[in-house]
Amino acid sequence: MNIEGKQDYIMIKALENGVTIIGLTRGQQTKFHHTEKLDRGEVMIAQFTEHTSAIKVRGKAEIITEHGQVESGE
Repeated sequence: MNIEGKQDYIMIKALENGVTIIGLTRGQQTKFHHTEKLDRGEVMIAQFTEHTSAIKVRGKAEIITEHGQVESGE
């Protein structure tokens, strides 16, 4: 969460087919709670919420947040 109490968003753009995005829960045990598959060129905008504490990206993707930009995969 940011200082204004609003939820943080991230944008994920698939740079290849089959990029997997996995949402992980908060709490005593971290669990998968949501998965999505993206094909090359598809974009997903994800949000950190009271239920989502982490987002895992598998595959080659561009990830953009208010803190900067990074590329995942090889």
